[in-house]
Amino acid sequence: MTYSLDFRKQVLKSLDDGMTYAQAVEFYDLSPTTIQNWKRRIHSKATRQTKPHKIIDDVLLNDVKEYPDDYQYERARRLNCSSTGIHSALKRLKISKKKDLRASQSLSNQASNLSE
Repeated sequence: MTYSLDFRKQVLKSLDDGMTYAQAVEFYDLSPTTIQNWKRRIHSKATRQTKPHKIIDDVLLNDVKEYPDDYQYERARRLNCSSTGIHSALKRLKISKKKDLRASQSLSNQASNLSE
């Protein structure tokens, strides 16, 4: 939560009236860095630089149906996003499927005959 503009102006006015940074920090119970940032820019940032985007649920569900045993980085490569984004989207959709070791092509035939 941000401090109100009136409060910020009051703190900066106190500094202009002769109060030192140390006194302002003590009196207002603020961080010196906060006061210095307010001196540089008194208004709070209201907007983000980039628009957050979300992976479309239908596209991800279709990908999971087509490739059920793929890793997240493989899905990310196909959907042109990050693996962290895939992780968040799968978590949002409540999809938590463990990889089937018996279906993996990287395992040898002997290792894939796991007892069930």
